[in-house]
Amino acid sequence: MGSGTPPGGRGKAVAEGIGHKLGGLRILAEAGIVRPVRPDRLAGVVRALRDWGRGPASGYITSGLLCPDQTAIIDELGSVSFGEIDARTDAIASALAAQGVRSGDGVGIMCRNHRGFVEATVAAAKLGADCLYLNTAFAGPQLTEVVAREQPAALIYDAEFAAMLDEAGAGRVCAVAWHSDSEPAGDAQTLDDLAAAGAGRQPQPPGRVGRTIILTSGTTGTPKGANRSSPQSLDPAISLLSKIPLRRGELSCVAAPLFHSWGFAHFTLGLMLNTTLVLQRRFDPEQTLAAVSSHRADALVVVPVMMQRILALPEDVRARYDLSSLRVVAASGSALPGDLATEWMDAYGDNLYNLYGSTEVAWATIATPAEMRAAPGTAGTPPRGTVVRLYDEDGQPVPQGGTGRIFVGNEFLFEGYTGGGSKDEIDGLMATGDVGRFDAAGRLFVEGRDDEMIVSGGENVFPKEVEDLLARHGEVSEAAAVGVPDEEFGQRLIAFAVLEDGATADEHALKGYVKDNLARYKVPREIRFLDELPRNATGKVLKRRLRELVDA
Repeated sequence: MGSGTPPGGRGKAVAEGIGHKLGGLRILAEAGIVRPVRPDRLAGVVRALRDWGRGPASGYITSGLLCPDQTAIIDELGSVSFGEIDARTDAIASALAAQGVRSGDGVGIMCRNHRGFVEATVAAAKLGADCLYLNTAFAGPQLTEVVAREQPAALIYDAEFAAMLDEAGAGRVCAVAWHSDSEPAGDAQTLDDLAAAGAGRQPQPPGRVGRTIILTSGTTGTPKGANRSSPQSLDPAISLLSKIPLRRGELSCVAAPLFHSWGFAHFTLGLMLNTTLVLQRRFDPEQTLAAVSSHRADALVVVPVMMQRILALPEDVRARYDLSSLRVVAASGSALPGDLATEWMDAYGDNLYNLYGSTEVAWATIATPAEMRAAPGTAGTPPRGTVVRLYDEDGQPVPQGGTGRIFVGNEFLFEGYTGGGSKDEIDGLMATGDVGRFDAAGRLFVEGRDDEMIVSGGENVFPKEVEDLLARHGEVSEAAAVGVPDEEFGQRLIAFAVLEDGATADEHALKGYVKDNLARYKVPREIRFLDELPRNATGKVLKRRLRELVDA
């Protein structure tokens, strides 16, 4: 029923054991985090951690001490060093403070992947402010609703979002992080203006470490704010590094949105590793390949739909780019559909690491290339310091091989929604909202959302099983399925398919394919064809939009 160190009781004693701590030091040493440092610089690092805690503020302060001239970010404006960002965010933080932003205030950040996102985050952290990350795919009414609920004191955003934030920004300190000739800042102040106003000044340690508020995906309703403090130990980093072999000083192309949990995790982990981040404001599959190839990136951070779009490029286009430098392709954000993992590794080598988790629990399991080769479709096994268990609807443990609700315990569970409430908990473990099963080797398989299972004619049906099967069909590019009410059977399954270019498969053929591979009661009553599936900015399919299509 899972493995890893439980979060309390006997597990706590294990976690505090000498062997466990030595194992953590070994992982940090292999990653290059624990290494010899000049005594004067080490003293500066200790002071920064004492004064600023563990978070983006101390991350850039210490990087500015240890490697000030190393490139921190490469984006469409060029490159900028750790030392330059440290000094610039001192100035921005000082200017924000002069305009009334204080420790404990919220700062809403709505930026794409570029240096402005990082500067806004680090400047807010240096003030002890809480960062609220706004999804770049939100519409104006959603933004107004979220900002009204969270009440940030300041908003920092890209110029393209100015009109949508006009109402939400009233009465708040506002600054534009990115602007261009086609997307001008107009009369609004910019981060450049703030940097100039605060030049030469340094903020004082705020006495608190700012919190991070990342919004849930909102695939089934209004996005919620997931509240989380900055980790004050190295355990979360050790947990990830125990299965994903990232190293200090490497270059990482982060294509996943930084405002999303997965992209943000690599931003914060990169602070410990002094990682050079290659950022592009908008994902383009060929441009991503070009960035990896030209910069000889060691790692690529993606959500699964990005992998699909890269693999969908013509073979002659993909052949133009050398991806041999990639040691790690880190994927998360949604389930890997069909045989995507195997297809990727067949094309680019066994460098894929897939993390399963949620905004609320951070991570549950990580699948290594070897695990996905041995058991295609697996979500992997729990990393160091993490326990995963399955419970039934009555809160009782599920026997080996059975399907149950997935509960997780680790050092980085969220602290509740900003609007109140939390996720279900059992024995100190938190629900992910999914159901799954473990195989005999302890590998987790996620079978779908616990609220998506339908009962059709008395039989339990999980849409994900049907989605994965359809995605494996040679003429289907991607697929999704939802349950809808049915007078005769209680509920029925409707599937949506996007065909490959030039494909001729029809509803009859795809239903026959499902019937040949799954039980009869799992065959969708209807299969509709779309040009593309509706997705949010992190690539998750918006099931509510599909249900709206059924009701239309």
